[in-house]
Amino acid sequence: MGVGSFAIGTGEFVIMGLLPEVARDLGVSIPQAGHVISAYALGVVIGAPLLAVLSSGWPRRKLLIALMLAFGLGNFASAIAPNYLLLNLLRFIAALPHGTYFGVAALVAASMAAPGRRGQAVGQVMLGLTVATLVGVPIAAWLGQMLGWRSAFVFVGALAILASVLIRRELPEIPAAAGASPLRELGALKRPQVLFTLAIGAIGLGGLFSVFSYVKPTMMTLADMPLGQVPIVLALFGVGMVLGNLVGPRFADRALMPTMCGLLAWGVLILGAYTFTAYHPWLGSINVLLVGTLVAMGPVLQIRLMDVAGDAQTLAAALNHSAFNVANALGAWLGGVVVTAGFGWSATGWVGALLALAGLAVFAVSARSARREPGPAR
Repeated sequence: MGVGSFAIGTGEFVIMGLLPEVARDLGVSIPQAGHVISAYALGVVIGAPLLAVLSSGWPRRKLLIALMLAFGLGNFASAIAPNYLLLNLLRFIAALPHGTYFGVAALVAASMAAPGRRGQAVGQVMLGLTVATLVGVPIAAWLGQMLGWRSAFVFVGALAILASVLIRRELPEIPAAAGASPLRELGALKRPQVLFTLAIGAIGLGGLFSVFSYVKPTMMTLADMPLGQVPIVLALFGVGMVLGNLVGPRFADRALMPTMCGLLAWGVLILGAYTFTAYHPWLGSINVLLVGTLVAMGPVLQIRLMDVAGDAQTLAAALNHSAFNVANALGAWLGGVVVTAGFGWSATGWVGALLALAGLAVFAVSARSARREPGPAR
């Protein structure tokens, strides 16, 4: 399952390091090329709930294999997209299996975990995504720079095929939950704490993408960083993600809600700092590493959804990744808006800090509402 998340993580993030190449090849501006990121995110947002509901009765191994094969085919198709419009459409299609794959894999991992270690089990599945930013994304970005951006998607498609083979060979057959049905899964949407948790992710994590979506042109323009050093910055972001993914779930297993609050406050601080550090190669690079630690919010929110979703676990788990990609689309879009409006590349940091602050406000409302609700759904 971790190899599958590695493939998806590489496919999702590599385009952020290749925006100038995509823009030049397809004859659009860099902010316009950023819309390809938003198209992928929209595919996750739509695909996660749709496929989670429709596949609620599928055996888990069969479902994970099917999702990974579909993701691989979508990436192979993206590699041969002849124009900007079709590339956006194909990235949307490739993204449809993303959220359901991560949601189902997280549930399978949590079901195998010892008591009090759910967060760490989910974090291990997510580790593939974070290692992708450290290893997969720099390799794919290097391929994209040397052989053209299309080769990066071929690489991702090959990883997806490998993951499907490994899942077929290594994962035992696990049936769907007893009584699973589309109608029961849709019950998750009636729970206020599910909706609050999704909103925290969709808004509070947007700042990560506001900064990272444009990190390459920002560092090259403001910090005069040579093109050859950009993969190092991307790798540092991956180091931050790995650190956040290893440390965050451990805190979440001990104190879930304080960990969530702390991560949002941390986001306000480090995203705001990027506005100033982006002018300095070393300070900016370290700040990018720290921004990567915010990915710890993913498994934290995943565990929170398991606690509040009742018997609608599959949809709630998949929707976590819809929220993550709403954040992706929102952050990339708002970052492009402020740059296009003339506020400069560093303004993406202010956008990020404000989004993290808004997420903190939603968290405060959620925590207050939870104290008034009886039972485990809090």
